[in-house]
Amino acid sequence: MNSEAFEKAVNNSKTLKEKPSNDILLQLYSLYKQATDGDISGERPGGFDFKGAAKYDAWESQKGKDKEIAAQEYIALVNKLISEQ
Repeated sequence: MNSEAFEKAVNNSKTLKEKPSNDILLQLYSLYKQATDGDISGERPGGFDFKGAAKYDAWESQKGKDKEIAAQEYIALVNKLISEQ
């Protein structure tokens, strides 16, 4: 993984002028987690933890994706968000 480009994208994602939609935020989260931690593990949050469940589901949707591919997709998404501002 090009960790320098990935870290730059992570830092850039924190300085976006406009907050992305919840769908985009979940996509960023899931790609970040897949790139850094790999496939999801643990139990899906239940009850009234809707945010936790949504994050779990988003990350689970990346299952099986190579860490390098996830990192590249994360970088591309952040760059796209920056260019749209």
